[in-house]
Amino acid sequence: MTTDLPVALAIWPVRRETEVLAAHLAAHLNAVVHRPWQQAGRQFDAFGAAFAGARAWIMIGAVGIASRFLAGLPHDKHTDPAVVVLDDAARFAVALLGGHEGGANALAYAVARATGAVPVVTTATEAVKPLTLGIGCRRGVDEDQIAAAVTHALAGRALADVREVATVDLKADETGLLAFCEAHALPLRVFARADLAGRAYVTQASDWVQRSVGLPGVCEPCALLASPRGELIVPKTALNGVTVAVVEDRGWAAGGRA
Repeated sequence: MTTDLPVALAIWPVRRETEVLAAHLAAHLNAVVHRPWQQAGRQFDAFGAAFAGARAWIMIGAVGIASRFLAGLPHDKHTDPAVVVLDDAARFAVALLGGHEGGANALAYAVARATGAVPVVTTATEAVKPLTLGIGCRRGVDEDQIAAAVTHALAGRALADVREVATVDLKADETGLLAFCEAHALPLRVFARADLAGRAYVTQASDWVQRSVGLPGVCEPCALLASPRGELIVPKTALNGVTVAVVEDRGWAAGGRA
């Protein structure tokens, strides 16, 4: 059966060499993969014809190429498909079009979780938020436990100042953590244990975490790795099976860069 309804998510790898990466994303995000090298004519024209056929796109290629492909296509930020650009090496997932209304910001984080890329979000309301939370937790903690531990760690700072939450890959499917992030519209960034092991920023190493996760700590290295320009303003706090660390990014002008 055929349908004219747009698909939820489509992937456009500009180069055939990234087909494996496209297939990996498709498997993780339930997306349709286009293979433009199998089509006759110019790829630029083929993308233009396909653009409205998906609610969101992941384009694998350079931002410059994506900009040229998109020229003249967007009309209304409330109805245009979202576009995230992922470079060929899967280093950066850039929310290029439809950050809020289209959901590109959230999609950039989903792409980042699937590939280990750095999510790049430039919408003003997210860019000015200074705080990043690193969170670790025991298996099975619920949303309320996460919320209580975060409130305790923030100590009066507003949750609205939080840019993102970061955790280790072992906690990527932790139900309570996912529910907390969804309830407060906080993007969740996930780091591989290997990446955290190479940057073991901890003020107090934990023997239990070392035995169970293979790292000396989770919340502090996650927060610092997610916000490398930031400063650890709240070292690891623990409450009812949840650990939280807070890093503050005081902006590009801090540290004599003005």
